[in-house]
Amino acid sequence: MMITGKGMKAGHLSHEELHEIVCDGLNSLALDGKRVLAIIPDRTRTMPIPEVFDMFEEVLYNRVQKLDYLVALGTHPLLNDFQLSQLVGRKVLGGNTGNSRIFNHAWQNPETYTRIGTIPASEIESITDGLISQDVPVQINRLIFDYDQIIICGPVFPHEVVGFSGGNKYFFPGIAGPEIINFTHWLGAVITNYRVIGRENTPLRVVIDRAAEFIKVKTAYFGFVVDHQEVAGLYFGPTKDAWQAAAKLSSFRHIIYKEKPYHRVLSIMPEMYEDLWTAAKGMYKLEPVVADGGEVIIYAPHVHEVSYTHGKLLDEVGYHCRDYFLGQWDRFKNYPGSVLAHSTHLKGLGNYDPRNGVESARIKVTLATGIPAERCERINLGYLNPAEIDIREWQGREAEGILVVPRAGEMLYRIIGS
Repeated sequence: MMITGKGMKAGHLSHEELHEIVCDGLNSLALDGKRVLAIIPDRTRTMPIPEVFDMFEEVLYNRVQKLDYLVALGTHPLLNDFQLSQLVGRKVLGGNTGNSRIFNHAWQNPETYTRIGTIPASEIESITDGLISQDVPVQINRLIFDYDQIIICGPVFPHEVVGFSGGNKYFFPGIAGPEIINFTHWLGAVITNYRVIGRENTPLRVVIDRAAEFIKVKTAYFGFVVDHQEVAGLYFGPTKDAWQAAAKLSSFRHIIYKEKPYHRVLSIMPEMYEDLWTAAKGMYKLEPVVADGGEVIIYAPHVHEVSYTHGKLLDEVGYHCRDYFLGQWDRFKNYPGSVLAHSTHLKGLGNYDPRNGVESARIKVTLATGIPAERCERINLGYLNPAEIDIREWQGREAEGILVVPRAGEMLYRIIGS
């Protein structure tokens, strides 16, 4: 299978170009009479899923025995029929639309998974340059083995855990079991978002590509590079190769360089981020351009919950820098690695002195959301009443060291030369 597709450093693909790449890619696969499963993102990723859904049906409807979809939720909340309908642009009833079934990844049910292998400790030690040495069990949604061909369809953006999203990340953590999810997220936290985000070659990418080698089902990938609903690039082919092509274009389209750091950043979060667990991308993508002692304000009045999945645990743990956890590992080692990782990624770089129990964060993180001041204080984050923020008063003040980022969460900001 060869890589096909097109990417643009300026402008966007036309509908006709997009249609040609998708149709040619599907037609290149031997799918007649086969059972096909498309793995797609949830509502926290920008991608023209309804348009792609139509193209898949156009090309495959009369060719395949079965065409179904699996939403790669990771540990995000399951989607109801109304939300699935919004996602695919078709009316969904009981998880069905037309002749297709749309499955949620039922991550909360242990029966969802089957174990397909183990990455041995010696290999993990080599991949991480001695940072971690442990066996990593690889579990995945057993549903994929009911199909002859898997087609991953998903966008590529800079990502805080693995460097760039997409590719085999739709397996791990997209439809993976808890062991590898917790391991990879905590590994990313130990390395830190600051060092990982926007890097193509990371230990995390090596781990998930290695885990994908245990999957013995034919797989192909449509890698999208999307800029605010418009497609700047689309590559099709073997998952790893097509992802690499998309990641290279993403590094050009999705990274904005600034000359100097800012002391205050207002990250305005779109409503597709429904809780702080997802809206935290407003910190991840901006941390590199915040000056020491500066502040990121996550502006999301529509967000009223820390995490619909992990909120209780985060109330216990709070938000802290990596060294806070490493310095008290016996206290925190039994918490899920993904929860601790999210905590450190949102809090950012910092130090912890175990002699006096003092934690010092590099920057301040403040929530201007629907989460009350009392809860913000309890989880170790700042609070600002969103009703008191007039965005117009913040705009046009970059010379003063104030940056306003509309629709934050997908574009990565960096200092030139970093």
